[in-house]
Amino acid sequence: MYIIGLTGSIASGKSTVSRILSQCGAPIVDADIIARAVAERGEIGWQKIVETFGEGVLQENGELDRGKVGEMIFRDASKRAELDRIMHPIILERMEAEVAMYEAKGEQIVILDVPLLLELGWQDKVSAVWLVAVSPDTQKRRLMARNSLTEEQAAVRIASQMSIEEKRRYADVIINNDGTLEETEETVRARWHETKQMLNET
Repeated sequence: MYIIGLTGSIASGKSTVSRILSQCGAPIVDADIIARAVAERGEIGWQKIVETFGEGVLQENGELDRGKVGEMIFRDASKRAELDRIMHPIILERMEAEVAMYEAKGEQIVILDVPLLLELGWQDKVSAVWLVAVSPDTQKRRLMARNSLTEEQAAVRIASQMSIEEKRRYADVIINNDGTLEETEETVRARWHETKQMLNET
């Protein structure tokens, strides 16, 4: 099976590219969706987070206070590392199970939508890395608008990840998302068609 690792950086537009690929018929295994699912109340991720960080990370109804956890890990690298240590093996196991499911169904290509693909060193688990890239100015502007953040808050979140420029070194395909939605869609559909054609010829 040909596995495309789709990645980017915060506010780069990776979710938009993932949606376009889904419209093309690509099976998507979304790490963020899995991460949310395993952190639901009572799930294994939720249990491990509460064991590690205490009940102070919960809302009154027992659900995880995602905003509080997010602020905590963006401000404290050691807490972020601890959360990663807890969650990433759980997420990877679920992702691999979904890939196996698609393979059993006879799918030729699957998309692993993973924001931190390169930070985690998971590029060796995919056949090709597709990077959604934007300029630093575009990234900061979109993040501030999307999350209602100050420039300082946006900068902290961006700095918590590997830079887009560093990620370019690992990319097999780069989707430039500085332009219009139509331009991005045209690029994504072309790359998808090229990939399917390549596999049909081998």
